Amino acid sequence: MPRFAANLSFLYPELPFLDRFEAAARDGFEGVEYLFPYGYEPGTLSARLKQFGLQQVLFNAPAGGWDAAGVDPAWNGGMRGTACLPGHEEEFRAGVHLALRYAETLQCPRVHCMAGLLPEGLAREEARAIYVSNLRWAAAEAVKLGMEVLIEPINLRDMPGFFLNRQDDAHAIVQEVGAPNLKMQMDLYHCQITEGDVASKLRRYLSSGHVGHLQIAGVPERHEPDVGELNYPYLFQWIDEVSAQTAWSGWVGCEYRPAEGAAPGGTSRGLEWLRRWRSS
Repeated sequence: MPRFAANLSFLYPELPFLDRFEAAARDGFEGVEYLFPYGYEPGTLSARLKQFGLQQVLFNAPAGGWDAAGVDPAWNGGMRGTACLPGHEEEFRAGVHLALRYAETLQCPRVHCMAGLLPEGLAREEARAIYVSNLRWAAAEAVKLGMEVLIEPINLRDMPGFFLNRQDDAHAIVQEVGAPNLKMQMDLYHCQITEGDVASKLRRYLSSGHVGHLQIAGVPERHEPDVGELNYPYLFQWIDEVSAQTAWSGWVGCEYRPAEGAAPGGTSRGLEWLRRWRSS
Protein backbone atom coordinates (compact mmCIF):
# COMPACT_ATOMS: atom_id res chain seq x y z
CA MET A 1 0.00 0.00 0.00
CA PRO A 2 1.35 3.48 -0.79
CA ARG A 3 2.65 5.50 2.12
CA PHE A 4 0.39 8.55 2.47
CA ALA A 5 1.55 11.84 3.99
CA ALA A 6 -0.79 14.58 5.19
CA ASN A 7 -0.19 17.99 3.66
CA LEU A 8 -0.71 20.26 6.67
CA SER A 9 -1.00 23.41 4.55
CA PHE A 10 -4.20 21.96 3.04
CA LEU A 11 -5.65 19.50 5.56
CA TYR A 12 -7.19 20.33 8.96
CA PRO A 13 -7.68 24.02 8.07
CA GLU A 14 -9.96 24.52 11.10
CA LEU A 15 -6.97 24.02 13.42
CA PRO A 16 -3.96 26.22 14.20
CA PHE A 17 -1.01 24.93 12.19
CA LEU A 18 0.89 23.40 15.10
CA ASP A 19 -2.21 21.47 16.19
CA ARG A 20 -2.48 19.80 12.79
CA PHE A 21 0.39 17.42 13.58
CA GLU A 22 -1.62 15.75 16.33
CA ALA A 23 -4.71 15.57 14.12
CA ALA A 24 -2.74 13.89 11.31
CA ALA A 25 -1.25 11.32 13.69
CA ARG A 26 -4.68 10.61 15.16
CA ASP A 27 -5.98 9.85 11.67
CA GLY A 28 -3.21 7.34 11.11
CA PHE A 29 -0.76 9.36 9.03
CA GLU A 30 2.90 8.58 9.62
CA GLY A 31 4.33 11.34 7.41
CA VAL A 32 3.60 15.03 6.85
CA GLU A 33 4.43 17.67 4.29
CA TYR A 34 3.51 21.33 3.89
CA LEU A 35 4.38 24.35 1.80
CA PHE A 36 6.81 26.22 4.05
CA PRO A 37 8.20 25.73 7.57
CA TYR A 38 9.87 29.14 7.91
CA GLY A 39 7.26 30.80 10.10
CA TYR A 40 8.38 28.57 12.97
CA GLU A 41 11.70 27.73 14.55
CA PRO A 42 12.94 24.35 13.31
CA GLY A 43 13.21 23.08 16.87
CA THR A 44 9.50 23.76 17.43
CA LEU A 45 8.54 21.74 14.37
CA SER A 46 10.98 18.98 15.22
CA ALA A 47 9.43 18.65 18.68
CA ARG A 48 5.96 18.25 17.15
CA LEU A 49 7.20 15.56 14.79
CA LYS A 50 8.80 13.62 17.63
CA GLN A 51 5.85 14.08 19.97
CA PHE A 52 3.42 12.52 17.52
CA GLY A 53 5.72 9.99 15.85
CA LEU A 54 5.66 11.66 12.44
CA GLN A 55 8.23 11.90 9.66
CA GLN A 56 8.74 15.10 7.76
CA VAL A 57 8.81 13.96 4.13
CA LEU A 58 8.78 17.20 2.10
CA PHE A 59 8.54 20.97 2.12
CA ASN A 60 9.35 23.77 -0.32
CA ALA A 61 12.44 25.88 -0.46
CA PRO A 62 11.47 29.57 -0.23
CA ALA A 63 9.55 30.87 -3.22
CA GLY A 64 11.39 34.14 -2.68
CA GLY A 65 13.06 36.19 0.02
CA TRP A 66 16.52 36.18 1.52
CA ASP A 67 15.75 34.85 5.00
CA ALA A 68 12.98 33.22 7.01
CA ALA A 69 11.27 36.56 7.67
CA GLY A 70 11.10 37.28 3.95
CA VAL A 71 9.46 34.04 2.83
CA ASP A 72 5.81 34.85 3.61
CA PRO A 73 5.96 38.39 2.19
CA ALA A 74 7.48 37.03 -1.03
CA TRP A 75 4.82 34.31 -1.36
CA ASN A 76 1.96 36.68 -0.53
CA GLY A 77 3.41 39.14 -3.02
CA GLY A 78 3.15 36.61 -5.84
CA MET A 79 6.60 35.04 -5.94
CA ARG A 80 6.44 31.40 -6.98
CA GLY A 81 10.10 30.47 -7.00
CA THR A 82 13.33 32.01 -8.19
CA ALA A 83 15.05 29.08 -9.89
CA CYS A 84 14.41 30.27 -13.46
CA LEU A 85 14.65 34.02 -12.83
CA PRO A 86 17.61 36.04 -14.15
CA GLY A 87 19.25 38.22 -11.51
CA HIS A 88 17.91 36.13 -8.61
CA GLU A 89 20.71 33.58 -8.41
CA GLU A 90 22.00 34.74 -5.03
CA GLU A 91 18.47 34.90 -3.62
CA PHE A 92 17.89 31.36 -4.86
CA ARG A 93 21.06 30.15 -3.16
CA ALA A 94 20.16 31.87 0.11
CA GLY A 95 16.77 30.16 -0.01
CA VAL A 96 18.25 26.73 -0.67
CA HIS A 97 20.71 27.11 2.19
CA LEU A 98 17.84 28.10 4.49
CA ALA A 99 15.78 25.11 3.33
CA LEU A 100 18.63 22.68 3.85
CA ARG A 101 19.22 23.97 7.38
CA TYR A 102 15.57 23.31 8.20
CA ALA A 103 15.64 19.94 6.46
CA GLU A 104 18.65 18.85 8.47
CA THR A 105 16.95 19.66 11.77
CA LEU A 106 13.64 18.11 10.69
CA GLN A 107 15.39 15.05 9.22
CA CYS A 108 13.55 15.69 5.97
CA PRO A 109 15.15 13.85 3.03
CA ARG A 110 13.91 16.09 0.21
CA VAL A 111 13.19 19.72 -0.63
CA HIS A 112 11.17 21.05 -3.56
CA CYS A 113 12.62 24.03 -5.45
CA MET A 114 9.87 25.90 -7.28
CA ALA A 115 10.80 27.03 -10.77
CA GLY A 116 9.10 30.42 -10.70
CA LEU A 117 6.94 32.41 -13.08
CA LEU A 118 8.38 33.01 -16.54
CA PRO A 119 9.08 36.76 -16.75
CA GLU A 120 7.35 38.59 -19.57
CA GLY A 121 9.70 39.02 -22.51
CA LEU A 122 12.20 36.38 -21.34
CA ALA A 123 12.80 33.57 -23.81
CA ARG A 124 12.08 30.12 -22.43
CA GLU A 125 15.53 28.98 -23.57
CA GLU A 126 17.20 31.64 -21.42
CA ALA A 127 15.03 30.81 -18.41
CA ARG A 128 15.76 27.13 -18.89
CA ALA A 129 19.52 27.70 -18.90
CA ILE A 130 19.26 29.63 -15.62
CA TYR A 131 17.00 26.93 -14.18
CA VAL A 132 19.37 24.11 -15.08
CA SER A 133 22.36 25.98 -13.67
CA ASN A 134 20.59 26.71 -10.39
CA LEU A 135 19.35 23.14 -10.04
CA ARG A 136 22.82 21.76 -10.68
CA TRP A 137 24.15 23.95 -7.88
CA ALA A 138 21.28 23.06 -5.51
CA ALA A 139 21.69 19.33 -6.10
CA ALA A 140 25.41 19.60 -5.35
CA GLU A 141 24.65 21.37 -2.06
CA ALA A 142 21.92 18.93 -1.06
CA VAL A 143 23.97 15.82 -1.78
CA LYS A 144 26.47 16.91 0.90
CA LEU A 145 23.68 16.26 3.42
CA GLY A 146 22.34 13.15 1.72
CA MET A 147 19.21 14.97 0.56
CA GLU A 148 17.23 15.16 -2.68
CA VAL A 149 16.10 18.22 -4.61
CA LEU A 150 12.74 17.94 -6.37
CA ILE A 151 11.15 19.83 -9.26
CA GLU A 152 7.41 19.84 -9.94
CA PRO A 153 5.38 20.62 -13.06
CA ILE A 154 2.37 22.76 -12.06
CA ASN A 155 -0.68 23.42 -14.20
CA LEU A 156 -1.24 26.89 -15.64
CA ARG A 157 -4.84 27.09 -14.45
CA ASP A 158 -3.83 27.07 -10.80
CA MET A 159 -0.58 28.96 -11.30
CA PRO A 160 -0.64 31.09 -14.49
CA GLY A 161 2.80 31.75 -15.91
CA PHE A 162 4.60 28.98 -14.04
CA PHE A 163 7.69 27.93 -15.97
CA LEU A 164 7.49 24.14 -15.59
CA ASN A 165 4.21 22.52 -16.66
CA ARG A 166 4.81 19.14 -18.31
CA GLN A 167 6.13 15.82 -17.06
CA ASP A 168 8.33 15.26 -20.12
CA ASP A 169 9.95 18.68 -19.67
CA ALA A 170 10.71 17.93 -16.03
CA HIS A 171 12.11 14.53 -16.94
CA ALA A 172 14.34 16.07 -19.62
CA ILE A 173 15.65 18.65 -17.15
CA VAL A 174 16.44 15.97 -14.58
CA GLN A 175 18.39 14.09 -17.23
CA GLU A 176 20.19 17.23 -18.41
CA VAL A 177 21.30 18.19 -14.92
CA GLY A 178 22.48 14.63 -14.41
CA ALA A 179 22.56 14.69 -10.60
CA PRO A 180 21.35 11.43 -9.01
CA ASN A 181 19.67 13.37 -6.20
CA LEU A 182 17.62 15.63 -8.51
CA LYS A 183 14.20 14.05 -8.98
CA MET A 184 10.65 14.78 -10.05
CA GLN A 185 7.78 15.62 -7.76
CA MET A 186 4.88 14.14 -9.71
CA ASP A 187 1.55 15.65 -8.72
CA LEU A 188 -1.20 13.61 -10.39
CA TYR A 189 -3.69 16.47 -10.05
CA HIS A 190 -1.48 18.84 -12.03
CA CYS A 191 -0.63 16.10 -14.52
CA GLN A 192 -4.27 15.34 -15.25
CA ILE A 193 -5.19 18.99 -15.80
CA THR A 194 -2.24 19.71 -18.08
CA GLU A 195 -1.81 16.45 -19.97
CA GLY A 196 -4.11 13.60 -18.96
CA ASP A 197 -3.08 9.98 -19.64
CA VAL A 198 -2.03 9.83 -15.99
CA ALA A 199 -1.80 6.05 -15.62
CA SER A 200 0.64 5.67 -18.51
CA LYS A 201 2.76 8.58 -17.31
CA LEU A 202 2.75 7.26 -13.76
CA ARG A 203 3.90 3.85 -14.94
CA ARG A 204 6.58 5.33 -17.19
CA TYR A 205 8.09 7.86 -14.83
CA LEU A 206 7.79 5.91 -11.59
CA SER A 207 9.70 3.07 -13.26
CA SER A 208 12.43 5.47 -14.40
CA GLY A 209 13.84 5.99 -10.92
CA HIS A 210 13.55 9.75 -11.38
CA VAL A 211 10.42 10.30 -9.25
CA GLY A 212 11.11 11.17 -5.63
CA HIS A 213 7.59 12.02 -4.47
CA LEU A 214 3.95 11.80 -5.55
CA GLN A 215 1.01 14.03 -4.69
CA ILE A 216 -2.73 13.52 -5.18
CA ALA A 217 -6.01 15.42 -5.26
CA GLY A 218 -9.36 15.03 -6.95
CA VAL A 219 -9.80 16.68 -10.34
CA PRO A 220 -11.10 19.27 -11.07
CA GLU A 221 -12.10 20.67 -7.65
CA ARG A 222 -8.92 19.61 -5.81
CA HIS A 223 -10.94 17.90 -3.10
CA GLU A 224 -10.60 14.34 -1.75
CA PRO A 225 -9.28 11.84 -4.30
CA ASP A 226 -12.47 9.76 -4.27
CA VAL A 227 -14.32 12.58 -6.06
CA GLY A 228 -13.66 13.63 -9.63
CA GLU A 229 -12.45 12.27 -12.92
CA LEU A 230 -9.38 10.31 -11.77
CA ASN A 231 -9.75 6.68 -10.70
CA TYR A 232 -7.38 6.72 -7.77
CA PRO A 233 -7.89 3.12 -6.60
CA TYR A 234 -6.69 2.06 -10.05
CA LEU A 235 -3.71 4.42 -9.83
CA PHE A 236 -2.85 3.22 -6.32
CA GLN A 237 -2.71 -0.32 -7.66
CA TRP A 238 -0.22 0.82 -10.28
CA ILE A 239 1.88 2.50 -7.62
CA ASP A 240 1.91 -0.74 -5.62
CA GLU A 241 2.84 -2.83 -8.66
CA VAL A 242 5.63 -0.52 -9.81
CA SER A 243 6.91 -0.23 -6.24
CA ALA A 244 7.10 -4.02 -5.99
CA GLN A 245 9.00 -4.23 -9.28
CA THR A 246 11.41 -1.34 -8.73
CA ALA A 247 11.64 -0.99 -4.93
CA TRP A 248 10.28 2.58 -5.19
CA SER A 249 9.57 3.60 -1.60
CA GLY A 250 8.49 7.21 -1.82
CA TRP A 251 5.55 8.94 -0.20
CA VAL A 252 2.21 10.04 -1.63
CA GLY A 253 1.33 13.52 -0.38
CA CYS A 254 -2.36 14.30 0.20
CA GLU A 255 -2.32 17.86 -1.12
CA TYR A 256 -6.03 18.55 -1.46
CA ARG A 257 -8.62 20.91 -0.02
CA PRO A 258 -11.19 19.07 2.11
CA ALA A 259 -14.66 19.31 0.58
CA GLU A 260 -16.03 20.37 3.96
CA GLY A 261 -13.55 23.22 4.13
CA ALA A 262 -12.80 24.38 7.66
CA ALA A 263 -15.77 22.63 9.26
CA PRO A 264 -14.61 21.02 12.53
CA GLY A 265 -13.62 17.42 11.83
CA GLY A 266 -14.16 17.85 8.08
CA THR A 267 -10.76 16.54 7.06
CA SER A 268 -11.14 13.43 9.21
CA ARG A 269 -14.60 12.68 7.87
CA GLY A 270 -13.31 13.13 4.34
CA LEU A 271 -10.66 10.44 4.86
CA GLU A 272 -13.17 7.67 4.20
CA TRP A 273 -11.31 7.05 0.91
CA LEU A 274 -8.15 6.26 2.87
CA ARG A 275 -9.91 4.05 5.37
CA ARG A 276 -11.44 2.05 2.51
CA TRP A 277 -8.06 1.65 0.84
CA ARG A 278 -6.36 0.55 4.04
CA SER A 279 -9.02 -2.09 4.66
CA SER A 280 -9.04 -3.44 1.12
